[in-house]
Amino acid sequence: MNIDKRKLTVHIIIGMIAGIVCGIALNEFGTEGWIDKWVVDGVLDVAGKIFLKLLTVLVVPLVFVSLVCGTAALNDIRRLGRVGLRTVLLYLGTTAAAISLAIVAAVVVQPGAGFDPSAAGEYVGREMPSLKETVIGLVPGNIVKSMAEGNMLPIIFFAVLFGMALVVSGEQGRRIGALFEDANEVIMNLVFMIMLTAPYGVFALVARTFANEGLAAILPLGKYFFLVIAVLVLHAAGTLTMLVRFGARVSPLRFF
Repeated sequence: MNIDKRKLTVHIIIGMIAGIVCGIALNEFGTEGWIDKWVVDGVLDVAGKIFLKLLTVLVVPLVFVSLVCGTAALNDIRRLGRVGLRTVLLYLGTTAAAISLAIVAAVVVQPGAGFDPSAAGEYVGREMPSLKETVIGLVPGNIVKSMAEGNMLPIIFFAVLFGMALVVSGEQGRRIGALFEDANEVIMNLVFMIMLTAPYGVFALVARTFANEGLAAILPLGKYFFLVIAVLVLHAAGTLTMLVRFGARVSPLRFF
């Protein structure tokens, strides 16, 4: 399935800008009465929530099938150990670099200063699981339950384990692996199909947010938004460039 990704990106940006303008206009002129009932909490709310559900429903099958395919493609379980160790070390290293950049930027800029945390609701003060609980939680007791709840760590663990089983299962494993390759192609096409609705989903989500909160309540988020973008750019230009240049021995210009 061929999609012009550049054109889609432009359409998403247009949808976001149109949503901001529409939401501010609705907020300024008032959202009481039928406008609030049928437009803001009606059409916009329904369209936005449907778009979010279309995105979230794909996460589990996309991650599971792609990881099974990637693991089974190694064809040698001994290679999986070496690649797995390097992958874990790379993941931990890049994560540590990203967290360090984020903490330094947050301390310097303080994007949350003056922002009312009450809107965060249940997320404020939530207790994080201990390291012991996290390690135990890696192994699923019921993979169907983990998939239903969207608990990604057990899903990843089971996907890698299942891929390893395909590698050592000979001809039977190759036949099932071929089915997963076909399923992966179908899921990717499904992702592209859903992304075609992204401009409309983004418009609905942004318009409803601005209609309810207004420009004054949204402006404090701008500081946080641009800080995130700046740190992401810094991480890509700094950490990833050094990894490509000194780790992979590839020209960063060629890589990007």
